[in-house]
Amino acid sequence: MLAHKLKIDTPFIFEDGSVLPSLEVAYHTSPHERRSGEKVIWICHALTANSDAEDWWPQLVGPGKLFDTDRYFIVCVNMLGSPYGSSSPASINPATGKPYLLDFPGVTVRDMVRGIIEVRKALGIEKVDFLVGSSIGGFQALEWAVMEPEVILRAAFMATTARVSAYLTAYQELQRMALDADPTFRQAASLEGGKEGMKCARSIAVLSYRANAGYVATQSEQDPDTLFASRACSYQRYQGEKFARRFDAYCYYTLSRSVDSQNLGRGRGGVEAALRLIKAKSIVVSVDSDCIFPPCQVEEWAPMIKGATYHKITSLFGHDGFLLESSQLTDLLKPIIDEL
Repeated sequence: MLAHKLKIDTPFIFEDGSVLPSLEVAYHTSPHERRSGEKVIWICHALTANSDAEDWWPQLVGPGKLFDTDRYFIVCVNMLGSPYGSSSPASINPATGKPYLLDFPGVTVRDMVRGIIEVRKALGIEKVDFLVGSSIGGFQALEWAVMEPEVILRAAFMATTARVSAYLTAYQELQRMALDADPTFRQAASLEGGKEGMKCARSIAVLSYRANAGYVATQSEQDPDTLFASRACSYQRYQGEKFARRFDAYCYYTLSRSVDSQNLGRGRGGVEAALRLIKAKSIVVSVDSDCIFPPCQVEEWAPMIKGATYHKITSLFGHDGFLLESSQLTDLLKPIIDEL
């Protein structure tokens, strides 16, 4: 996919009242100019991914694949607060000449979607033929379908929720506690601050994204005479180390708080009233082993979207099933794409 950046040279007021003098929004598109009449598929990415959907969803995005970048105009916007090009704690504060770090505004899902809408307008796109979002990408997709119901024609909301649960917020707080346990985090001297805390936080997050069966299948000890189990320990540390090479603790903290902002019904008379505003032909998908967006909770709000169909896929790998179960997702999404 082709990288772009939109610079907005007017003040941006965040939902919490904070203001930035200008805003940058990074995004990727299919590697061609949008052709006349070409259908638009818009993908909203998950928490620590980027706007190059072909990079993190290679099974489904790319030439000749389900989300065919040759046949359709595919767009994915890097959400505000992320270190992958959009305005974030890693951006330079013009008042200090240094990264914002902890001085960056609190970012809500609605703020993210307002950034997305700016890109839509800059591209001259009046209708989105198919909007797809999973996890916090699903938060954004739901919010956008409510904010601009006439723009979104079809939507898939996957492994997500209309309002953050206490259980998920508790997981986010565990991760923030890990960051705070690293004394370099609050010292906020540079983007290198909080690295050790972030490794621990990411390890906690990975556990929340997976399921018991997947860990047993992949991380069990191979030696029947093992004295102290260690394979899963090594895996958890590896995940933390790998993540620390590509992310910073301040963006991670900001995005963690963004998760806790998800409340589609805020100021709209409640979640059900908000969901009733969606006009898109919608599909809602859960993962049977997802512990942070369990099917029993998704089944409560999915029927509140008029005409929505609900499906549950199976996976050993919990929440991450939305990334890994490409065959099942293709079976669900291809009929929608075929009708574009």
